[in-house]
Amino acid sequence: MTDSIPLIDAATVEKLSPMPALIESLRVAFATGGYQSPPRYATDMSETSSLLLMPAWKEHSRLGVKIVNVDRLARPSVKSSYVLLDQATARPLAVLDGATLTRRRTAAASVLAATFLARPDSRRLLLLGTGAMIPALIEAYVSAFAIETIMIWGRDPQSVAAVVAHARARGIDANAVTDIRAALAEADIVSSATLATAPLVHGEHLRAGMHVDLIGAFRPDMCEADGVCFSRSLVFVDTHAGAREEAGDLLQAIAGGHLTARDIAGDLSALCEKKHAGRGHQRDAITLFKSVGAALEDLAAAQLVFEKWQQ
Repeated sequence: MTDSIPLIDAATVEKLSPMPALIESLRVAFATGGYQSPPRYATDMSETSSLLLMPAWKEHSRLGVKIVNVDRLARPSVKSSYVLLDQATARPLAVLDGATLTRRRTAAASVLAATFLARPDSRRLLLLGTGAMIPALIEAYVSAFAIETIMIWGRDPQSVAAVVAHARARGIDANAVTDIRAALAEADIVSSATLATAPLVHGEHLRAGMHVDLIGAFRPDMCEADGVCFSRSLVFVDTHAGAREEAGDLLQAIAGGHLTARDIAGDLSALCEKKHAGRGHQRDAITLFKSVGAALEDLAAAQLVFEKWQQ
């Protein structure tokens, strides 16, 4: 008889990954290294569905694989599970809700970068988007910065109203905005998590000292910010390999001659290893963080959840 493998559902994943601990887990993972994550494997299962496999492992430690089923005809269209294993024996340790894990580690990675790149006294946050990422982003930013006001922009007024209500329920002053340019004039940080294929953030509207966090545009044909955003900013990415392959707005900015790959100042490893100071003492610099996600983030987050589940 074998031991049963725990199935850790979405609510439990959320409960066992409080943002301060999750951000710290990612910081340690990027700072210490030893993680390996080959390119993701993708194949079509039918005319409308695809299978994605995203493995990562830590030397002499644990192995994890995120299994994603993408079906254009299903709702939700993306479903995933994360399998955490003992690397030496390949014995499964746990299966976690993959969608919740992904949303939370993505928000944590953005705010980890912001701790190096945004002004420490940032108080006003502009969020572009109303999807499933937004509550995690609110939780993450509020955990690391003394956010006083959150401005919410989205295409659907009802969805915007729901996000505003969610933020207010957490005791945060939140308001709907319809004019991104005007909101940028007030924001210290703008975080965009959309499926946009044309720029929402234009570089000419950025003001000195602000931080830009770009989470969407995870395919080369997608775009949340124009090339001027990149040419005016000190640019960082989550990983160089991922950015070179998938970061749509960054790739389009490079193709448009707004910057070169060599102009990228660093990645999360460089920041966490203190090889780059990030914003440092450049108070008026505009900083930009472009993420597409990294499998090592999934593994670090899964390990945190599993270790807390064992306690």
